[in-house]
Amino acid sequence: MKPLLIALGFAVSGLVYGQVLTDGDEIVAQANLAAYYAGKDSRSEARMIIIDARGREQRRQFTVLRRNLEAGGDQQFLVSFSRPSDVRGTVYLVNKHVGRDDDRWLYLPGLDLVKRISAGDERTSFVGAHYFYEDVSGRGPAEDTHELIATTDQHYVLKHVPKNPAQVEFVSYVTWIDRQTFLANRIEYTNTSGKLYRRVEALETREIDGYPTVVSSRTSDLTNGGYTDMRFRYIAYDLGMPAAVFTQRSLRNPPRQWLKRPDAE
Repeated sequence: MKPLLIALGFAVSGLVYGQVLTDGDEIVAQANLAAYYAGKDSRSEARMIIIDARGREQRRQFTVLRRNLEAGGDQQFLVSFSRPSDVRGTVYLVNKHVGRDDDRWLYLPGLDLVKRISAGDERTSFVGAHYFYEDVSGRGPAEDTHELIATTDQHYVLKHVPKNPAQVEFVSYVTWIDRQTFLANRIEYTNTSGKLYRRVEALETREIDGYPTVVSSRTSDLTNGGYTDMRFRYIAYDLGMPAAVFTQRSLRNPPRQWLKRPDAE
């Protein structure tokens, strides 16, 4: 499971509510579906507010398109920036794979350059925010071990430890997963010094097209200060987007039909 998707707020139907689960791997599998695999595809418009440690503000606006190739399996993501002017036309494409590294590309319109994002760069800042490139499409459940450490009336509380610690900047993280929706309400990361340094919180959740969906989230830097807020709107599922939307051709020629707002008809 992975943080940004809390921010992206995808969910899945068909989960068995009310049953108390005891296996950490099973809970994480359900949470992964809830966070990233709602419907066959989805569209949402994100507004990002980045506040640094000195209180200075930056804003970003972009549209996220997502298509599942199989439930719990491979996926495709396209992120197209519309504001402000210095990032307008920037496009990020992800082919998410289960069992191997994802393929990621970033198009920089000012340079007319398509840049390949390597696996080593996945946990670096995404357009200056407190989110990472990896957060867009989610962290694969198989990359960590998962231990259920508590069950409360509202949450499953799990501790996760990376199987390849040299590839990440954290030694562990803890998630609070809502027992009804299987969406993570909070994630806290511990660094190599044993201190909490990063927190991701779901601030607001709504049901959209029958799917519980996070529509507002915050990621905080607990070491240096600052945070990034994300707010999502114009969310829709099961749109029937074709595979052609998620090809490298869309980096320089974004699919306008699928990026425009529903009220722009």
